[in-house]
Amino acid sequence: MLLIPAIDLRAGRCVRLVKGDFAAETRYPIDAEELLRRYQRLGVSWVHVVDLDGARDGACANGPIIARLARAGGLRLQVGGGLRTAEAIEALLGAGVARVVVGSAAVEQPSEVREWLRRYGAERICLAFDVRTDDAGEACVFTHGWTQPSAVSLAEAVRPFASVNLKHVLCTAIDRDGTLAGPDLALYAAAVARFPDLSWQASGGVRSAADLAALARVGVTAVVSGKALLDERITQEEIRTFLPDASSPVSTYAPARS
Repeated sequence: MLLIPAIDLRAGRCVRLVKGDFAAETRYPIDAEELLRRYQRLGVSWVHVVDLDGARDGACANGPIIARLARAGGLRLQVGGGLRTAEAIEALLGAGVARVVVGSAAVEQPSEVREWLRRYGAERICLAFDVRTDDAGEACVFTHGWTQPSAVSLAEAVRPFASVNLKHVLCTAIDRDGTLAGPDLALYAAAVARFPDLSWQASGGVRSAADLAALARVGVTAVVSGKALLDERITQEEIRTFLPDASSPVSTYAPARS
C-alpha cells in the first residue's frame, strides 16, 4: 500500500478543510512548491493535488501553480478539482500531470467519462467519489467540492464503469476529512469487497501510522493523507514503511483504535 501526500490549493495557498467545509479552512505557511520538495525528500513517488476552487466552481483556478509543480519533476502528480471536460483533462496531461482525478463528472456525465477512460487509459484517470454515510449505513455520493448531494450511492456511482477500463478509484469519507478522527474502515472494507478488481485509494481521517496499517489490512491500494503529514503526526521513519520500496507494512503496526 502506498502513502500519497496531498496538497490542497485554494486561491494559490496550501490549505486544509474540515469535512469539506470551505468556511473551516486552515492555511499553512508554506508554498506548494516547497511542500512538494519536502515530500520528495521523504521519498514518496506520487503526490495528490486538489484544486479546491476548481472542485467547487467547475473551472481550473490554480492551473499555473499545478503546471509548475508538474514541471518540477521527480514525482508523479495525481491532480483533481473541477475536471469536467476533455479539454481540461488534456491541458493537465499536456502540462506533465501523470494522472487526473475526475469527480463530479463521473456522476453527472458517466457516458462522457467512460469515453475518457477509453481514450486516455486506465492509468491516466482516477475516478473520485466523495461520500457521507447515512443513518441506514449507505455511502451517499456528494459532488461539486462536497457541496451538493447526489441521488446515488457509492456502489451505484461505480457500477456504470465496470465494463470499461477503470482501475483507480479514490473514495473520500467527507465527515472524516481533516478531522484526524481515524479512517472509516468499514466504508473501505465494503468497497474493496464489492469491487475487488479496482485499486482503491482511501482518504479522510488518517491520524497515525497505525491508521495507515489498518487501511492496508482492509485492502486499499493507496491512502491519500494531508493534515496528518502537514502536522507531522507521522514520523519520517513511519512514512518510509509505506513508500514504493517498502515491504510488509501491515506487520509493523498494531490496528488503529477509535
